[in-house]
Amino acid sequence: MSDQVIRVYVPATVPMLAALRASGHLGAVEGHAVTPALREWYAEGDEEELEYVAFTRAAQGALRLLRHDLDAPRRRVVVSADVPAAVVHREDDELGSSAVRLTEPVGLGSVAAIHVDGADAADDVAAAADVVEEALVGDPDAQFTVDGAEDHELEWYDVTELETLT
Repeated sequence: MSDQVIRVYVPATVPMLAALRASGHLGAVEGHAVTPALREWYAEGDEEELEYVAFTRAAQGALRLLRHDLDAPRRRVVVSADVPAAVVHREDDELGSSAVRLTEPVGLGSVAAIHVDGADAADDVAAAADVVEEALVGDPDAQFTVDGAEDHELEWYDVTELETLT
C-alpha cells in the first residue's frame, strides 16, 4: 500500500512555475484530489468526472492565488502531479470535499502535466481573480465573473515544456 500514488491537482501561478524550474520543487502544500468525500458526494460520477471536479477546484484555487499575487501574470495554473499517498492528507471530511494538504513539496519528477490559461483568457482571469472570494461566499455577480474565466479551458503542457512557460 505504501507504493500507492495519488493524482493531485495543485493550484499555482506562473512565478510558482519559475520556482519549480529553478529549485525542482513546487512549494505549494494545498491541492485537490479525488477523495472519499468527493466520491461519496458524486456517487454517480465516473473517475474522469471526479478528476474534472478536483481539477476545476484547483483552477479556482489558482484564482485565489492570483488575487494575492498582483505581480503574477493573470493566467491560472494547475500542476497535475502523481505523489505518494503517504504525503497526501485530506483537509476535511465535508461531503464533496476534494481539498488535500501535502506534507512534502511536489518534486519535478512527480509532475505529470502542467495546465495554463492561454493569453486570450487574461482579461477574464484578471476580473475573476478580483472577485473570487466574493463568489465563494455566494455573490451571484462575482460568480458570473468567475464563470467567465472558467469558460476558458486551460492548455495542457508536458513537463518538458516547463522552460517555455516561465
